[in-house]
Amino acid sequence: MLMRRLSPDESPADPAEAYAYPPRPDRPWVRANMIASVDGAATLEGRSGGLGGAADRSLFSLLRGLADAIIVGAGTVRAEGYGPPRPGPEWGSLRAGRSATPALVIVSRTLDLDFDAPVFTAAAPDAATVVLTAQAADPNRLAAARERAEVIVAGAERVDFPAAFARLAGQGRTRLLCEGGPRVLAQVAAAGALDELCLTLSPVLGGGGAPRVLNGAPLPVPSELGLAHVLQAPDDEGFLFLRYVRKR
Repeated sequence: MLMRRLSPDESPADPAEAYAYPPRPDRPWVRANMIASVDGAATLEGRSGGLGGAADRSLFSLLRGLADAIIVGAGTVRAEGYGPPRPGPEWGSLRAGRSATPALVIVSRTLDLDFDAPVFTAAAPDAATVVLTAQAADPNRLAAARERAEVIVAGAERVDFPAAFARLAGQGRTRLLCEGGPRVLAQVAAAGALDELCLTLSPVLGGGGAPRVLNGAPLPVPSELGLAHVLQAPDDEGFLFLRYVRKR
């Protein structure tokens, strides 16, 4: 899939190059991929999928192919019907030297998860699903999680995202992709752990009380972002693909 670059210049852009992770092997790089309507709604009828189009779905797959692990909240897993990641047709050599798919990392403090669901039982052996939780998790649910998944416990009452991401980086998973939902992304941003935001602007008006891409308390310190690029698909469906990187 080729796109047209609108910023910083109007030239053809290869998304695999435009979205390549920076070479930061010493620490995790946390990227979020979210979609919002023109009026700021992060969901349509309770799901983000209703906001997307063909180019957005292609980019969604590409960003997964570039990542070592995909971070997602348990509520989003349930609402969007998540299964284990599957290789995309455009991945090609993106995963050379790595597992065929990135690992799915599910964030859940309560561990209210169906551990017999395909998201656990059908995951590839070299990319088993990971559960990320806190010490306050119910011991019985924690034992059940450990039977089906790799478990990372980070934080006391709530998940400590910087510590959890450091654990993932220690396993060689430095290229992290957060797919939300908005509550999880708000927590990641509040912890100062978000490096970049890839935001698809969907050409629809949602209205109502839908959440924003960050759905939580105001950030303790608002993050300043720099615009890295704006892309548009050649079929001009009206979608804009924005990439912002946190200023240091």
